[in-house]
Amino acid sequence: MADVLLTLIMPEDIVQHVTDLLLTRPDLVPGFTVSAAEGHGSAVALIADAELVEGNAPRAVIRTVGPEAAKREIIALLRQELPGANIFFWLVPVIEAGHL
Repeated sequence: MADVLLTLIMPEDIVQHVTDLLLTRPDLVPGFTVSAAEGHGSAVALIADAELVEGNAPRAVIRTVGPEAAKREIIALLRQELPGANIFFWLVPVIEAGHL
């Protein structure tokens, strides 16, 4: 089965819970990258005063590459463990991956 890139976008207040969950499943996620981001647009709820002033909401991005079946299992696990957590995700095919 081909590899895919799973990208997860989430509010900063749940990133530790998500990373802890991913770390419990090295069979599905042998590694991942976390980075900070800013959420913009009509789909992003601005709640805190600072968010309203700046016009964006702090978000975390987690990316991981691997077999599609494993990444779909991660999505199912997140749905089960964190229902309503406001995690946006997408899967895209990976043409090539490796270490240099």
